[in-house]
Amino acid sequence: MSNKPVFYTVSELSARGMDNIPSEMISNTHLIYSSPAALAFNSPGAEGFGVKRAGLAIPDSVMLIVAPGCCGRNTSLISSMPQYRNRFFYLMMDETDIVTGRHLKKIPKAVEEVCSSLEKKPSVVMICITCVDALLGTDMERVCRKAEERVNLPVRPCYMYALTREGRKPPMVHVRQSLYSLLKPSRKKGNVVNLLGFFAHLEDDCELYDLLHSIGVKTIHELSRCRDYEEYLTMSQANFNLVLHPEARFAASDFEKRLNIPSIELTRLYQIDKIQNQYRALCSALGVSWDDTKYREEAENAVRSFYEKHGSLTFAVGECMNGDAFELSLALLRYGFQVSEIYGTITAENFIYLKKIAELSGNTRVYSNLEPTMLYYDCSETTADVTIGKDAGYYHAGCPNLPWNRDIQPYGYKGLTQLFRELEEVLS
Repeated sequence: MSNKPVFYTVSELSARGMDNIPSEMISNTHLIYSSPAALAFNSPGAEGFGVKRAGLAIPDSVMLIVAPGCCGRNTSLISSMPQYRNRFFYLMMDETDIVTGRHLKKIPKAVEEVCSSLEKKPSVVMICITCVDALLGTDMERVCRKAEERVNLPVRPCYMYALTREGRKPPMVHVRQSLYSLLKPSRKKGNVVNLLGFFAHLEDDCELYDLLHSIGVKTIHELSRCRDYEEYLTMSQANFNLVLHPEARFAASDFEKRLNIPSIELTRLYQIDKIQNQYRALCSALGVSWDDTKYREEAENAVRSFYEKHGSLTFAVGECMNGDAFELSLALLRYGFQVSEIYGTITAENFIYLKKIAELSGNTRVYSNLEPTMLYYDCSETTADVTIGKDAGYYHAGCPNLPWNRDIQPYGYKGLTQLFRELEEVLS
Protein backbone atom coordinates (compact mmCIF):
# COMPACT_ATOMS: atom_id res chain seq x y z
CA MET A 1 0.00 0.00 0.00
CA SER A 2 1.29 3.45 -0.92
CA ASN A 3 2.19 5.83 1.90
CA LYS A 4 0.53 8.65 -0.04
CA PRO A 5 -3.25 9.11 -0.18
CA VAL A 6 -4.62 8.19 -3.59
CA PHE A 7 -6.43 10.96 -5.42
CA TYR A 8 -7.35 11.83 -8.98
CA THR A 9 -8.06 15.23 -10.42
CA VAL A 10 -11.52 15.78 -11.84
CA SER A 11 -9.93 16.22 -15.28
CA GLU A 12 -8.36 12.77 -15.03
CA LEU A 13 -11.59 11.17 -13.88
CA SER A 14 -13.63 12.93 -16.54
CA ALA A 15 -11.21 11.79 -19.25
CA ARG A 16 -11.39 8.18 -18.04
CA GLY A 17 -15.18 8.16 -18.18
CA MET A 18 -17.84 6.45 -16.08
CA ASP A 19 -16.88 2.99 -17.39
CA ASN A 20 -13.25 3.36 -16.32
CA ILE A 21 -13.37 4.63 -12.75
CA PRO A 22 -10.11 3.77 -10.91
CA SER A 23 -10.38 0.79 -8.55
CA GLU A 24 -9.27 3.00 -5.64
CA MET A 25 -12.54 4.90 -6.05
CA ILE A 26 -14.66 1.73 -5.88
CA SER A 27 -15.09 0.47 -2.32
CA ASN A 28 -15.75 -3.20 -3.13
CA THR A 29 -12.36 -3.59 -4.83
CA HIS A 30 -10.22 -3.16 -1.72
CA LEU A 31 -10.17 -3.13 2.06
CA ILE A 32 -12.23 -0.32 3.53
CA TYR A 33 -10.71 2.42 5.67
CA SER A 34 -13.00 3.59 8.47
CA SER A 35 -12.76 7.32 7.99
CA PRO A 36 -15.39 9.55 9.67
CA ALA A 37 -17.73 9.14 6.71
CA ALA A 38 -17.16 5.39 6.63
CA LEU A 39 -18.03 5.10 10.30
CA ALA A 40 -21.31 6.93 9.77
CA PHE A 41 -21.97 5.06 6.51
CA ASN A 42 -21.13 1.50 7.56
CA SER A 43 -22.11 1.37 11.20
CA PRO A 44 -25.87 1.31 11.68
CA GLY A 45 -25.29 2.32 15.28
CA ALA A 46 -23.46 5.49 14.33
CA GLU A 47 -24.92 8.98 14.36
CA GLY A 48 -27.41 9.96 11.73
CA PHE A 49 -30.10 7.63 10.42
CA GLY A 50 -28.58 4.20 10.12
CA VAL A 51 -30.70 1.08 9.79
CA LYS A 52 -31.65 0.98 13.46
CA ARG A 53 -32.96 4.52 13.85
CA ALA A 54 -34.57 4.38 10.42
CA GLY A 55 -36.36 1.16 11.31
CA LEU A 56 -38.15 2.95 14.15
CA ALA A 57 -39.54 5.75 11.99
CA ILE A 58 -43.08 4.36 12.22
CA PRO A 59 -44.85 5.89 15.25
CA ASP A 60 -45.11 3.63 18.32
CA SER A 61 -42.90 0.93 16.78
CA VAL A 62 -40.27 -1.08 18.65
CA MET A 63 -37.26 -3.04 17.48
CA LEU A 64 -35.84 -6.43 18.41
CA ILE A 65 -32.17 -6.62 17.49
CA VAL A 66 -31.06 -10.21 16.87
CA ALA A 67 -27.28 -10.17 16.84
CA PRO A 68 -24.01 -11.24 18.43
CA GLY A 69 -22.88 -8.91 21.20
CA CYS A 70 -20.37 -7.12 18.99
CA CYS A 71 -23.10 -6.08 16.53
CA GLY A 72 -25.65 -5.11 19.15
CA ARG A 73 -23.54 -3.02 21.47
CA ASN A 74 -23.23 -0.04 19.09
CA THR A 75 -26.92 0.66 19.68
CA SER A 76 -26.28 1.74 23.27
CA LEU A 77 -25.71 5.37 22.25
CA ILE A 78 -29.00 5.52 20.33
CA SER A 79 -31.03 3.78 23.01
CA SER A 80 -29.90 6.43 25.49
CA MET A 81 -31.72 9.12 23.49
CA PRO A 82 -35.05 10.06 25.16
CA GLN A 83 -37.13 9.39 22.04
CA TYR A 84 -35.86 5.81 21.85
CA ARG A 85 -36.37 4.83 25.46
CA ASN A 86 -38.05 1.41 25.76
CA ARG A 87 -37.99 0.95 21.99
CA PHE A 88 -34.85 -1.18 21.53
CA PHE A 89 -34.71 -4.81 22.70
CA TYR A 90 -32.05 -7.47 22.21
CA LEU A 91 -31.90 -11.19 21.50
CA MET A 92 -28.21 -12.01 21.79
CA MET A 93 -26.75 -14.81 19.67
CA ASP A 94 -24.06 -17.16 20.98
CA GLU A 95 -21.68 -19.39 19.01
CA THR A 96 -24.14 -22.28 18.88
CA ASP A 97 -26.81 -19.99 17.44
CA ILE A 98 -24.42 -18.86 14.74
CA VAL A 99 -23.42 -22.42 13.83
CA THR A 100 -26.85 -24.07 14.01
CA GLY A 101 -29.34 -21.24 13.49
CA ARG A 102 -31.30 -22.27 16.57
CA HIS A 103 -31.91 -18.61 17.43
CA LEU A 104 -34.56 -18.49 14.70
CA LYS A 105 -36.90 -20.54 16.86
CA LYS A 106 -36.37 -18.10 19.73
CA ILE A 107 -37.39 -15.00 17.78
CA PRO A 108 -41.21 -15.40 17.86
CA LYS A 109 -41.13 -16.04 21.61
CA ALA A 110 -38.81 -13.06 22.11
CA VAL A 111 -41.22 -10.84 20.17
CA GLU A 112 -44.05 -12.04 22.38
CA GLU A 113 -42.04 -11.26 25.51
CA VAL A 114 -41.20 -7.78 24.26
CA CYS A 115 -44.86 -6.95 23.55
CA SER A 116 -46.08 -8.33 26.88
CA SER A 117 -43.48 -6.27 28.77
CA LEU A 118 -44.76 -2.95 27.43
CA GLU A 119 -47.57 -0.93 28.97
CA LYS A 120 -48.74 0.17 25.51
CA LYS A 121 -49.01 -2.32 22.69
CA PRO A 122 -46.60 -1.34 19.88
CA SER A 123 -47.87 -0.57 16.39
CA VAL A 124 -45.29 -2.82 14.74
CA VAL A 125 -42.23 -4.82 15.74
CA MET A 126 -39.18 -4.42 13.52
CA ILE A 127 -36.73 -7.32 13.69
CA CYS A 128 -33.21 -6.16 12.91
CA ILE A 129 -30.79 -8.89 11.85
CA THR A 130 -27.13 -8.73 10.83
CA CYS A 131 -24.67 -10.19 8.34
CA VAL A 132 -24.70 -13.42 10.36
CA ASP A 133 -28.19 -14.23 9.08
CA ALA A 134 -27.24 -13.06 5.60
CA LEU A 135 -24.51 -15.72 5.57
CA LEU A 136 -26.91 -18.30 7.05
CA GLY A 137 -29.45 -17.54 4.33
CA THR A 138 -32.22 -16.88 6.85
CA ASP A 139 -35.75 -16.55 5.46
CA MET A 140 -36.66 -13.62 7.69
CA GLU A 141 -40.04 -13.09 6.07
CA ARG A 142 -41.10 -16.54 7.28
CA VAL A 143 -39.75 -15.88 10.79
CA CYS A 144 -41.72 -12.62 10.91
CA ARG A 145 -44.93 -14.41 9.91
CA LYS A 146 -44.39 -16.88 12.77
CA ALA A 147 -43.92 -13.98 15.18
CA GLU A 148 -47.06 -12.23 13.90
CA GLU A 149 -49.13 -15.31 14.72
CA ARG A 150 -48.06 -15.06 18.38
CA VAL A 151 -48.62 -11.35 18.93
CA ASN A 152 -51.36 -10.51 16.42
CA LEU A 153 -49.67 -7.35 15.16
CA PRO A 154 -47.36 -6.53 12.24
CA VAL A 155 -43.77 -7.80 12.42
CA ARG A 156 -41.36 -6.68 9.71
CA PRO A 157 -37.71 -7.46 8.90
CA CYS A 158 -34.99 -4.83 9.00
CA TYR A 159 -31.70 -5.91 7.43
CA MET A 160 -28.44 -4.59 8.85
CA TYR A 161 -26.38 -6.27 6.13
CA ALA A 162 -23.16 -4.44 5.32
CA LEU A 163 -22.53 -7.27 2.84
CA THR A 164 -25.32 -5.94 0.61
CA ARG A 165 -24.07 -2.36 0.57
CA GLU A 166 -22.91 -2.65 -3.05
CA GLY A 167 -25.91 -4.70 -4.18
CA ARG A 168 -29.17 -3.87 -5.93
CA LYS A 169 -31.00 -3.27 -2.66
CA PRO A 170 -28.64 -1.95 0.07
CA PRO A 171 -29.80 -1.82 3.72
CA MET A 172 -30.97 1.79 3.60
CA VAL A 173 -33.01 1.08 0.46
CA HIS A 174 -34.62 -2.00 1.96
CA VAL A 175 -35.51 -0.32 5.25
CA ARG A 176 -37.36 2.43 3.38
CA GLN A 177 -39.35 -0.24 1.59
CA SER A 178 -40.18 -2.02 4.86
CA LEU A 179 -41.38 1.18 6.51
CA TYR A 180 -44.19 1.65 3.99
CA SER A 181 -45.09 -2.03 3.59
CA LEU A 182 -47.83 -1.78 6.23
CA LEU A 183 -49.94 0.66 4.21
CA LYS A 184 -53.16 -0.73 2.76
CA PRO A 185 -55.10 0.42 -0.32
CA SER A 186 -57.62 3.16 0.43
CA ARG A 187 -59.65 5.81 -1.37
CA LYS A 188 -57.44 8.52 -2.85
CA LYS A 189 -57.76 12.20 -2.03
CA GLY A 190 -56.70 14.67 -4.70
CA ASN A 191 -55.31 17.18 -2.21
CA VAL A 192 -52.94 14.81 -0.34
CA VAL A 193 -49.24 14.33 -1.15
CA ASN A 194 -46.51 12.20 0.43
CA LEU A 195 -42.88 13.29 0.64
CA LEU A 196 -40.66 10.18 0.57
CA GLY A 197 -36.93 9.76 1.03
CA PHE A 198 -35.77 11.25 4.33
CA PHE A 199 -36.26 9.83 7.82
CA ALA A 200 -36.55 13.33 9.28
CA HIS A 201 -38.76 16.03 7.83
CA LEU A 202 -37.72 19.06 5.79
CA GLU A 203 -36.92 22.34 7.49
CA ASP A 204 -40.17 23.98 8.61
CA ASP A 205 -39.63 27.03 6.39
CA CYS A 206 -38.85 25.05 3.21
CA GLU A 207 -40.66 26.68 0.31
CA LEU A 208 -41.84 23.31 -1.04
CA TYR A 209 -44.62 23.31 1.57
CA ASP A 210 -45.88 26.76 0.56
CA LEU A 211 -45.60 26.03 -3.15
CA LEU A 212 -47.59 22.80 -2.85
CA HIS A 213 -50.24 24.54 -0.75
CA SER A 214 -50.48 27.26 -3.41
CA ILE A 215 -51.64 24.72 -6.01
CA GLY A 216 -54.36 23.26 -3.80
CA VAL A 217 -52.54 20.58 -1.83
CA LYS A 218 -54.11 20.49 1.63
CA THR A 219 -52.21 17.69 3.37
CA ILE A 220 -48.48 16.94 3.01
CA HIS A 221 -47.47 13.72 4.70
CA GLU A 222 -43.94 12.96 5.91
CA LEU A 223 -43.27 9.84 7.94
CA SER A 224 -41.45 11.69 10.72
CA ARG A 225 -44.34 14.18 11.13
CA CYS A 226 -46.96 11.46 11.64
CA ARG A 227 -48.17 11.85 15.23
CA ASP A 228 -49.42 8.29 15.61
CA TYR A 229 -49.91 5.03 13.75
CA GLU A 230 -53.38 6.01 12.53
CA GLU A 231 -52.00 9.09 10.84
CA TYR A 232 -49.23 6.99 9.28
CA LEU A 233 -51.87 4.74 7.71
CA THR A 234 -53.49 7.75 5.98
CA MET A 235 -50.41 8.06 3.75
CA SER A 236 -52.16 5.52 1.50
CA GLN A 237 -54.72 8.23 0.63
CA ALA A 238 -52.16 10.33 -1.27
CA ASN A 239 -52.81 11.35 -4.86
CA PHE A 240 -49.09 11.18 -5.67
CA ASN A 241 -45.66 10.91 -4.04
CA LEU A 242 -42.67 13.20 -4.33
CA VAL A 243 -39.47 11.15 -4.03
CA LEU A 244 -36.75 13.38 -2.57
CA HIS A 245 -33.98 10.77 -2.18
CA PRO A 246 -32.98 8.07 -4.71
CA GLU A 247 -32.87 5.42 -1.98
CA ALA A 248 -36.67 5.68 -1.78
CA ARG A 249 -37.21 4.55 -5.38
CA PHE A 250 -38.01 0.96 -4.46
CA ALA A 251 -40.49 2.18 -1.85
CA ALA A 252 -42.10 4.47 -4.44
CA SER A 253 -42.33 1.55 -6.86
CA ASP A 254 -44.18 -0.43 -4.19
CA PHE A 255 -46.57 2.49 -3.68
CA GLU A 256 -47.39 2.40 -7.38
CA LYS A 257 -47.81 -1.39 -7.62
CA ARG A 258 -49.68 -2.03 -4.37
CA LEU A 259 -51.50 1.25 -3.73
CA ASN A 260 -51.78 2.75 -7.22
CA ILE A 261 -50.01 5.95 -6.13
CA PRO A 262 -47.68 7.38 -8.82
CA SER A 263 -44.52 9.27 -8.00
CA ILE A 264 -42.34 12.08 -9.28
CA GLU A 265 -38.67 12.17 -8.32
CA LEU A 266 -36.93 15.40 -7.34
CA THR A 267 -33.26 15.93 -6.54
CA ARG A 268 -31.76 18.01 -3.75
CA LEU A 269 -29.79 20.70 -5.56
CA TYR A 270 -27.71 23.74 -4.60
CA GLN A 271 -27.51 25.37 -8.05
CA ILE A 272 -30.17 28.07 -8.15
CA ASP A 273 -31.01 27.74 -11.85
CA LYS A 274 -31.29 23.96 -11.53
CA ILE A 275 -33.65 24.28 -8.55
CA GLN A 276 -35.80 26.64 -10.62
CA ASN A 277 -35.76 24.31 -13.65
CA GLN A 278 -36.72 21.33 -11.52
CA TYR A 279 -39.68 23.17 -10.03
CA ARG A 280 -40.79 24.20 -13.52
CA ALA A 281 -40.60 20.57 -14.66
CA LEU A 282 -42.67 19.52 -11.65
CA CYS A 283 -45.32 22.13 -12.42
CA SER A 284 -45.39 20.95 -16.03
CA ALA A 285 -45.87 17.32 -14.94
CA LEU A 286 -48.71 18.33 -12.61
CA GLY A 287 -50.31 20.73 -15.07
CA VAL A 288 -50.10 23.68 -12.67
CA SER A 289 -48.06 26.84 -12.14
CA TRP A 290 -46.66 28.63 -9.12
CA ASP A 291 -44.54 31.67 -8.38
CA ASP A 292 -41.24 30.90 -6.64
CA THR A 293 -39.68 34.32 -7.31
CA LYS A 294 -39.34 35.48 -3.69
CA TYR A 295 -37.64 32.27 -2.60
CA ARG A 296 -35.25 32.32 -5.56
CA GLU A 297 -34.34 35.97 -4.96
CA GLU A 298 -33.73 35.27 -1.28
CA ALA A 299 -31.28 32.51 -2.19
CA GLU A 300 -29.57 34.70 -4.79
CA ASN A 301 -29.16 37.49 -2.23
CA ALA A 302 -27.69 35.08 0.35
CA VAL A 303 -25.06 33.86 -2.13
CA ARG A 304 -24.27 37.36 -3.39
CA SER A 305 -23.91 38.85 0.10
CA PHE A 306 -21.60 36.05 1.21
CA TYR A 307 -19.39 36.43 -1.87
CA GLU A 308 -19.22 40.23 -1.57
CA LYS A 309 -18.10 39.91 2.04
CA HIS A 310 -15.62 37.02 1.75
CA GLY A 311 -14.52 36.92 -1.88
CA SER A 312 -13.47 33.78 -3.73
CA LEU A 313 -12.88 31.44 -0.78
CA THR A 314 -11.47 27.96 -1.31
CA PHE A 315 -13.66 25.08 -0.11
CA ALA A 316 -12.98 21.43 0.67
CA VAL A 317 -16.26 19.50 0.32
CA GLY A 318 -17.03 16.14 1.94
CA GLU A 319 -19.81 13.61 1.43
CA CYS A 320 -20.78 13.30 5.10
CA MET A 321 -23.39 16.05 4.79
CA ASN A 322 -26.88 16.78 3.47
CA GLY A 323 -26.14 16.94 -0.22
CA ASP A 324 -24.20 15.45 -3.10
CA ALA A 325 -20.55 16.45 -2.71
CA PHE A 326 -20.08 16.84 -6.45
CA GLU A 327 -23.27 18.81 -7.09
CA LEU A 328 -22.52 21.17 -4.19
CA SER A 329 -18.93 21.62 -5.41
CA LEU A 330 -20.20 22.49 -8.87
CA ALA A 331 -22.60 25.02 -7.36
CA LEU A 332 -19.81 26.67 -5.36
CA LEU A 333 -17.61 26.91 -8.46
CA ARG A 334 -20.43 28.44 -10.46
CA TYR A 335 -20.97 31.04 -7.72
CA GLY A 336 -17.32 32.12 -8.10
CA PHE A 337 -15.67 30.18 -5.27
CA GLN A 338 -12.82 27.68 -5.49
CA VAL A 339 -12.93 23.98 -4.59
CA SER A 340 -9.59 22.36 -3.86
CA GLU A 341 -10.77 18.91 -2.77
CA ILE A 342 -13.82 16.67 -2.85
CA TYR A 343 -14.20 13.58 -0.68
CA GLY A 344 -16.84 11.43 -2.30
CA THR A 345 -18.07 8.21 -3.87
CA ILE A 346 -18.48 8.42 -7.63
CA THR A 347 -21.70 7.02 -9.07
CA ALA A 348 -23.41 7.20 -12.43
CA GLU A 349 -25.78 9.83 -11.01
CA ASN A 350 -23.13 12.31 -9.91
CA PHE A 351 -20.60 11.66 -12.68
CA ILE A 352 -22.37 14.30 -14.78
CA TYR A 353 -21.45 16.89 -12.13
CA LEU A 354 -17.84 15.73 -12.17
CA LYS A 355 -17.61 16.32 -15.91
CA LYS A 356 -18.88 19.88 -15.49
CA ILE A 357 -16.50 20.51 -12.60
CA ALA A 358 -13.65 19.50 -14.90
CA GLU A 359 -14.55 22.41 -17.19
CA LEU A 360 -14.32 24.93 -14.33
CA SER A 361 -11.65 23.50 -12.04
CA GLY A 362 -9.78 20.63 -13.64
CA ASN A 363 -7.16 20.37 -10.89
CA THR A 364 -9.64 19.83 -8.06
CA ARG A 365 -8.61 16.64 -6.25
CA VAL A 366 -11.06 13.80 -5.61
CA TYR A 367 -10.42 11.41 -2.71
CA SER A 368 -12.36 8.32 -1.67
CA ASN A 369 -13.19 8.28 2.04
CA LEU A 370 -13.06 4.48 2.03
CA GLU A 371 -9.61 4.12 0.42
CA PRO A 372 -7.02 2.73 2.94
CA THR A 373 -4.32 5.19 1.84
CA MET A 374 -6.38 7.99 3.41
CA LEU A 375 -4.54 6.97 6.58
CA TYR A 376 -1.68 9.06 5.20
CA TYR A 377 -3.71 12.12 4.25
CA ASP A 378 -1.88 15.38 4.92
CA CYS A 379 -3.91 18.58 4.72
CA SER A 380 -0.76 20.68 4.28
CA GLU A 381 -0.55 19.55 0.64
CA THR A 382 -3.64 21.56 -0.32
CA THR A 383 -5.38 24.78 0.67
CA ALA A 384 -8.83 25.27 2.13
CA ASP A 385 -10.36 28.36 3.76
CA VAL A 386 -13.52 26.56 4.89
CA THR A 387 -14.82 22.99 4.81
CA ILE A 388 -18.30 21.52 4.41
CA GLY A 389 -19.12 18.08 5.80
CA LYS A 390 -17.98 16.23 8.89
CA ASP A 391 -15.39 14.26 6.94
CA ALA A 392 -13.86 17.37 5.35
CA GLY A 393 -13.72 18.94 8.82
CA TYR A 394 -11.80 15.90 10.09
CA TYR A 395 -9.20 16.09 7.34
CA HIS A 396 -8.71 19.87 7.79
CA ALA A 397 -8.88 19.96 11.57
CA GLY A 398 -7.72 23.57 11.95
CA CYS A 399 -10.04 24.97 9.30
CA PRO A 400 -13.51 26.51 9.86
CA ASN A 401 -16.02 23.72 9.28
CA LEU A 402 -19.75 23.51 8.64
CA PRO A 403 -20.83 19.89 9.29
CA TRP A 404 -24.17 20.45 7.50
CA ASN A 405 -25.50 17.04 8.53
CA ARG A 406 -28.41 17.64 10.90
CA ASP A 407 -31.31 15.19 10.93
CA ILE A 408 -33.79 17.89 9.82
CA GLN A 409 -33.29 18.22 6.08
CA PRO A 410 -32.49 21.34 4.02
CA TYR A 411 -34.08 21.49 0.59
CA GLY A 412 -34.60 23.80 -2.35
CA TYR A 413 -34.00 27.55 -2.30
CA LYS A 414 -34.39 27.70 1.48
CA GLY A 415 -31.78 24.98 1.87
CA LEU A 416 -29.28 27.01 -0.14
CA THR A 417 -30.15 30.18 1.77
CA GLN A 418 -29.62 28.40 5.08
CA LEU A 419 -26.32 26.93 3.89
CA PHE A 420 -24.80 30.35 3.27
CA ARG A 421 -26.24 31.80 6.46
CA GLU A 422 -24.58 29.04 8.47
CA LEU A 423 -21.33 29.41 6.53
CA GLU A 424 -21.40 33.08 7.57
CA GLU A 425 -21.83 32.06 11.20
CA VAL A 426 -18.92 29.62 10.96
CA LEU A 427 -16.61 32.27 9.51
CA SER A 428 -17.69 34.99 11.92
